[in-house]
Amino acid sequence: MSWKKSEKLMDTIRHYASFPATGVSLRQMVQFGEKPSSGTLFRASQFLAEELPIRLAHRVQELETLPDGLNEMPSVKKVADWYAQSFEEITTLPRPNLARDVRERLMKPAQITGGKGNQWLSEATPNPSIEEGQYNSWTPVSQQNAVNNGWSKGKFPATRRYFAMVDDTGDWPPELQLYNKRFAQTLHRIKRRHDSVVTTMAQGILEWKRKRQRMQIDNNIQSFLDRFYMSRIGIRMLIGQHIALTDQSHYRDPSYVGIICTKTYVKDLAQEAIENARFVCEDHYGLFEAPKIQLVCNPNLNFMYVPGHLSHMLFETLKNSLRAVVETHGQDKQEFPVTKVIVAEGKEDITIKVSDEGGGIPRSSIPLVWTYMYTTVDRTPNLDPDFDKSDFKAPMAGFGYGLPISRLYARYFGGDLKLISMEGYVHFLPPFQLSQHTNFGQQLRHRRLPPPQPPVQLVGATPIATSRHEGC
Repeated sequence: MSWKKSEKLMDTIRHYASFPATGVSLRQMVQFGEKPSSGTLFRASQFLAEELPIRLAHRVQELETLPDGLNEMPSVKKVADWYAQSFEEITTLPRPNLARDVRERLMKPAQITGGKGNQWLSEATPNPSIEEGQYNSWTPVSQQNAVNNGWSKGKFPATRRYFAMVDDTGDWPPELQLYNKRFAQTLHRIKRRHDSVVTTMAQGILEWKRKRQRMQIDNNIQSFLDRFYMSRIGIRMLIGQHIALTDQSHYRDPSYVGIICTKTYVKDLAQEAIENARFVCEDHYGLFEAPKIQLVCNPNLNFMYVPGHLSHMLFETLKNSLRAVVETHGQDKQEFPVTKVIVAEGKEDITIKVSDEGGGIPRSSIPLVWTYMYTTVDRTPNLDPDFDKSDFKAPMAGFGYGLPISRLYARYFGGDLKLISMEGYVHFLPPFQLSQHTNFGQQLRHRRLPPPQPPVQLVGATPIATSRHEGC
């Protein structure tokens, strides 16, 4: 039997959508997840049981009210139903009936070693790569008719905050541990349901473009997709982190706190992304050997980050680079120009520059590179709902989602992705900048670090900037 949303459920969703989301930083997640236990995981579950419905409700409400008939597209309706169903599963999950002393103990933060103060987590600070309200769809009641797309400081103070460590000196009742298990299973189910959201929403945009006979999407839909996919990154980050912490309570890799790696070695991830991108390139074009990629990186360079995010950015960027090289020089060429990946470590940022001799992009087309569904491929391939689950199922090109979503991943923790092109010579795919600072109390100014090669080759480089600042 197919799931259907009720009017009562939609009323509840509209109520939750009237509240703002709570920002959570990378540092907070690491501080909390260093010692996962039944008590701290229960506090995490309680936070997510309130936070995830708010974020899901924002998405449902926005999907239901999309303009110009986009909300009527079958694939868009399917995505909206997924979010509504996930909202219902979380909000209807029975909570345990705990004794008063257990509840009081859960609300009492653990003492810092030495007995001086409590272990409250540090406050989240603004993301330096995102303007206030840039990816927010929520507006307080007092601002409903205002132009501002976000919430004003002081108008609606958030009273919730990320959870604190609890006193784990004693045992916890079995019903609390059972709830933790059920909550993690619910998150597993939700995560699987939303695996195909990117491709299904892309299908919905295609349906809308065909029905409306549009070649490109407008700024309103572009802004919506930015908000939608940035929110999806945040939701999956919270869900993935909680699931990993639950699993980690039984087995723990010392370099990982949930899905966050405290020592992410850039060279290892870059080398893996290079191999995957070359494999896809060889398979797509039927080449015996894909264009070579030279990697220049300190093998000991590491920092705290989410490896899956960095792998995604590198893979998509390198795919674009290899495609440009092959199609510019021809599939029959015996030897292709070498694409260079240079990693530079500065005081504030780690910058990854990808430079190729792929012919570049006309200046007038550069803004379109960040537009969803824009692609230079003659014909968009058929959408496989499973392609985003594995690098080896990913098409070489054709959907126009690779760079826009990669930029969102870079910006999520305070980095950025930029494109510099020199038409007729090389186009450098977006540089990724990653901030190395773990002091979240200060705002860092992100800049592209000068690459160790002649200035003429800088034009056309793709620097990837990754930061260790905030999540959304």
